[in-house]
Amino acid sequence: KFAENSTFQSRFAEIKRANKERLAREIQARMGVRVDPSAMFDVQVKRIHEYKRQLLNILEAISVYNQIRSHPERNWVPRVKIFAGKAAASYWQAKLIIRLANDVARVINADPAVRGLIKIVFIPNYNVSLAELIVPAADLSEQISTAGMEASGTGNMKFALNGALTIGTLDGANVEIRDHVGPDNIVIFGMTAEEVAQRRAGEYNPRAVIEATHELKDVLDMMASGVFSPGEADRYRGLIDILYASDWFMVAADFTAYAKAQRQVDALWSEPSRWNEKAIRNTASMAWFSADRTIREYAQEIWTVPFDVR
Repeated sequence: KFAENSTFQSRFAEIKRANKERLAREIQARMGVRVDPSAMFDVQVKRIHEYKRQLLNILEAISVYNQIRSHPERNWVPRVKIFAGKAAASYWQAKLIIRLANDVARVINADPAVRGLIKIVFIPNYNVSLAELIVPAADLSEQISTAGMEASGTGNMKFALNGALTIGTLDGANVEIRDHVGPDNIVIFGMTAEEVAQRRAGEYNPRAVIEATHELKDVLDMMASGVFSPGEADRYRGLIDILYASDWFMVAADFTAYAKAQRQVDALWSEPSRWNEKAIRNTASMAWFSADRTIREYAQEIWTVPFDVR
C-alpha cells in the first residue's frame, strides 16, 4: 500500500541514493573512476559465461556510445554500467569478454564527447563483501541469459529484494519473479526457450541477422578494426567469428529486442515516481522467495517430516 505514497517513495529513494554513494566511493577508491550516484546504476554481476551474455550487454553499451556521439542533442539517460564476476581459468572466451569490458571502459570513460552520460566499470575480485556493496546500490538488474540455459539461481532475487528492477529473458527464476512482482514491474525481452531451440534446430543464419542489424554490425566492425584494442586489431576476432558463424547463445538474434527493452528502461527512469513505485513493489513481492517457505515445502512435499516455525 506504500508503493504510491510520495513520502514513502522519497524515503525509499534516499536509502537507495545512500547505497549508491557508498558504492561510488568504493569504485573511486579501487579503480580511480568517478561515477555519478544520480545516474542509473545498471548492474550485471555473476559468473562470466557466454550463456549469461555479458557480451550482449557490452555490445549494446557500445551501440549507445555510438548513438550519443552521433546525436548529442538527444535527452540521454545517464548510466553507469557495472560488471563484476569471475571466469573459469581455462575458459578463454569468458576471459576475453572480461578483457573487452575493460578495453571498452577505457575508451568510453575517457571520451569527452559523451560527457559522462555512459560509464563502464568492471570491478575485479568479486566476492561476498563486494556484493554487499553492489546489490543494494543497483537500480537495474541485468538477468539476460539465453533462454533455457539458466538454472534457478538466487542473484536476481537478491537484486529485486533490494529494490532493483529486472531486465531479463524468460529464463530461470526470472519467470517466478515476473509471476510475483507482476509483468508491469519487470522488463522482459527476447526469445523464449522454445524459440531458441527452434532457431538452433532450423536454418538460423546469424551473418544475415548481423548484416541487417546496422547498429550491431557497426559495433562489431569497431571491434574488428581495433578501436578498443589499438595495436592489436585481431584481439577480439575470436568473439566476432563465433557470432557470425553460429551465435549459439543468440546474442545477435536478441540484440534488437534487448536494445528496445533498454529504451523502455530509459523512459521509465525518466519518471522517478513510476520507477520508485515499481522498485518498491519488487521489494514487497519478494516474500515468496523466503528460505522459510522453501524449507516448509521441502518438508511437506519431499521429506515428509514435521515443520513448525515458531
